[in-house]
Amino acid sequence: MKDNKENKENNKNKVIYSIVCIILFIAVIAGMLYYGKISQKDRELAYTELIQDMNQGKIEKIQMTTGSASVTITYKTLENGEPGTEENEKDRQKRVIVPSVQAFIELVQTKVDENGLEIELTQESTNQLLKVAETLFSLLPTILLVALMLMIFKMQGFGGDKEKVYGGESNKKSDVRFKDIAGLDEEKGELIEIVDFLKKPQAYLDMGAKIPRGILLYGKPGTGKTLIAKAIAGEAGVPFISMSGSEFIEMFAGLGASRVRKLFDKAKKMSPAIIFIDEIDAIGARRTSNSGAETENNQTLNQLLVEMDGFDTEETVIVLAATNRPEMLDKALLRPGRFDRQITIPTPDLNGREAILKLHSENKKFADDVDFRSIAGDTAGFTGAELANILNEAAIIATRENHNAITNDDVENAVKKVTVGLEKANRVISDKDKKLTAYHEAGHAVVSKFLETQTDVKEVSIIPRGAAGGYTMYKTNEDKYYVSKTELLEKMVALMGGRAAEKVALNEISTGASNDIEVATGIAKDMLTVYGMDDKLGPVSLKVDDPYELQIFGEHVIDEVGNQIQVLIENAYVTAQRILLENMETLDKVAQALLEREKISSEEFEKFFE
Repeated sequence: MKDNKENKENNKNKVIYSIVCIILFIAVIAGMLYYGKISQKDRELAYTELIQDMNQGKIEKIQMTTGSASVTITYKTLENGEPGTEENEKDRQKRVIVPSVQAFIELVQTKVDENGLEIELTQESTNQLLKVAETLFSLLPTILLVALMLMIFKMQGFGGDKEKVYGGESNKKSDVRFKDIAGLDEEKGELIEIVDFLKKPQAYLDMGAKIPRGILLYGKPGTGKTLIAKAIAGEAGVPFISMSGSEFIEMFAGLGASRVRKLFDKAKKMSPAIIFIDEIDAIGARRTSNSGAETENNQTLNQLLVEMDGFDTEETVIVLAATNRPEMLDKALLRPGRFDRQITIPTPDLNGREAILKLHSENKKFADDVDFRSIAGDTAGFTGAELANILNEAAIIATRENHNAITNDDVENAVKKVTVGLEKANRVISDKDKKLTAYHEAGHAVVSKFLETQTDVKEVSIIPRGAAGGYTMYKTNEDKYYVSKTELLEKMVALMGGRAAEKVALNEISTGASNDIEVATGIAKDMLTVYGMDDKLGPVSLKVDDPYELQIFGEHVIDEVGNQIQVLIENAYVTAQRILLENMETLDKVAQALLEREKISSEEFEKFFE
């Protein structure tokens, strides 16, 4: 299959290359013809001037082409250059268009005897090449337009199959099984029914059961939606037709709807089969009344709705779709009879993360000190793809450091690299910036220590990583599905700890707190507009798709939201300063330790409070 794909790509490149060569060849011919016409025009002579020169005996020779209205004449006298030179011979010849060839021949005959004029007749065949060139030149715009359209069709894959087929007549098979997926036990159990129906549909039909026509998988990117779809195809052993939502939409109107029809026709012929549409929000977004690209999207979505309604009972075709933005989908897609089941693929919990880490560690060498349970505890909120990436980065780091196996430190460095960025220990930093960074990070750590809801500090560093000049890492002791108002308020206090430390210790503020302020503002805004946690505004959701919807609450509500956001952040800033002023000695010690060692572990940090 790889060879077929490469051959298709090579054939596509050859066609484009051939079209480009043809265009260049025509352009060269047209250019030569154009410049030939210009040079020829420079040697043209008016008919009246020719008659005058003939009467004065200046003409030595007349060359006439049969069937042509033009003649070439040669002058006796030389106006430029020396006799016999190439430039001179060129100047002696002029071209004249005659209005009447027969009348001109009779006139010339009288001058033959009077002036000894020489006449030479030639056949018209000498101008055939010129005529072909002129014809090509006249057809050049049409040829260029056709060539351009062919290139666009080829680049867009016009009429070609974009879908990937596994199983059936295809030699490709999905080699993913449910055992290759960890951390999603409940979700796999839900989908086992689908696999069982595809293997023995008649048993369900005899019972009067109807299998869901569509299953929508949604969750954060990297949680394993596409992997689950491949596992269903692998377990069921039926043809699996995969296509991305963005591949339906092209620059030519109507092509998206045509692709939907072809996709479902192919699946029906291969029944029982699975259709998988990844990133379905690209074509399944809510329909609008706009024109242009939105109209094409609407046509594609309408065709998809029609096809999902058009299954016959004997056609065992199941549509799987994946998206990380379910709120964007048109409601008509989500009704029963289309996507009957909607399964959330969440980020894995502690046990799930441990299982995923063990699964991805099977082909890697780990040292005895690596504890996957501990790593899982420190990576709350990570998706399966992120966990796999961490172990891969750890393997790369271990290889680079010439370790015999992946150590716990390698995994820790991989986590920091993925979450914070690449360490830049060799970056030259001024003493002033280093001191400011030390107090900034020390401020985060010290303030967090006195906030009950905040997790323990894991590491504080002033070594730059990624875009950050330093960082404060916290332990993630548990998976949280709900967050209290107190925790959000204290989170803002911890975020403002860096700016507060700069102010109370150095009487200066810097741009280093920009990200902290951005995150804190986002928390405050969500508390007021999404979670309804403000006493004045009350439990009202102000999260709207269109800003004009806020008008139903009145302008005073919008002003109140802005005022309350400022109040929340200002209170957090004042609280952080108060904590630091009460613990200035500890703040100075932590900052000084950072300036000396550049990095402080959780154990070293706790000693400052013993």
